[in-house]
Amino acid sequence: MDLDLGQVRAFVVTADRLHFGQAAAELYLTQQALSKRVARLEEALGRKLFDRTGHGVELTGAGRRFLEPARELVRAGEAAVAAARHEERPLRVSVWGHMFLPLRTVREVVARDQDLDIELSLRPGYPAALAGLRDGEIDFALGRAHALDEPWPAGLTRRLVRLERVKAVMSRAAPLAGATALSPADLRASRLWFPAPRAKVEFLRAFAERFGVPDDFGGINLGLDPFLAHLAGHPELFSLLCADVEVPAGSGLSEIPVRGPAPLYAWHAIWRTGEQHAVLPRLLAAFAATAAAQSWLSYDPALHWLPEADQADLTGRS
Repeated sequence: MDLDLGQVRAFVVTADRLHFGQAAAELYLTQQALSKRVARLEEALGRKLFDRTGHGVELTGAGRRFLEPARELVRAGEAAVAAARHEERPLRVSVWGHMFLPLRTVREVVARDQDLDIELSLRPGYPAALAGLRDGEIDFALGRAHALDEPWPAGLTRRLVRLERVKAVMSRAAPLAGATALSPADLRASRLWFPAPRAKVEFLRAFAERFGVPDDFGGINLGLDPFLAHLAGHPELFSLLCADVEVPAGSGLSEIPVRGPAPLYAWHAIWRTGEQHAVLPRLLAAFAATAAAQSWLSYDPALHWLPEADQADLTGRS
């Protein structure tokens, strides 16, 4: 029988989430459209794949047996598409985390191999980047990865590529603004602010919890300029940015290194396992060469702080 890859992918994502609403959001479908895809697949197979219960969704016996072969089918389909297209288009690279300016890292890497045939785009966040990779819309993504509410997606490879120092940014009227350096303990006298829900600021949340720093998360992220203007007008607040992010002159802000220990912001690269685009090995080699030349992955636990998940990635990197 012929299987529809869109229906199989809908099944796999729903099986991973065990929640039709979350799976529909990840696939950029309405819940009704997702339900129709799964229903058509069940009809084609002649087997029920999910049981809808009062507590959610569960896989049936047939669903559990079908899941791993279905994952392999989706991966094979993506690899086939990539193999057919890779000589005809650039490697599609996407980034997220625009407040921390991920394009700075891409520029430094591309400078080592200026003939790399890549096409850049922005994603609104980590889940959107994962969905783009799964759907074959992009080939490679760069940003900060954080813990998921599910196991790491099958068929995707993640690699830690850069650890970047951060700095405290605050109004020049802030009580700590005159310091030449600050420790995390010093920052307990202020409040760590970022315009996003707590669930979306995993690094900052982990920093605040580890060092007992009061935090104030929430609001709407309107970009770097409004972010900096808000800090300038609120001396009781500070935030953390990557050290190389430029704060415009005349902004009314102080930029102060954080040490003792120095927090490090981790950047991750993600791509489809088995991706065959000819540019990918060159891009990965350029990342590795830049990291070696600029000590991007230097970490000393006596001097630096990383969230536990990033420490695990650093230990297990290849």
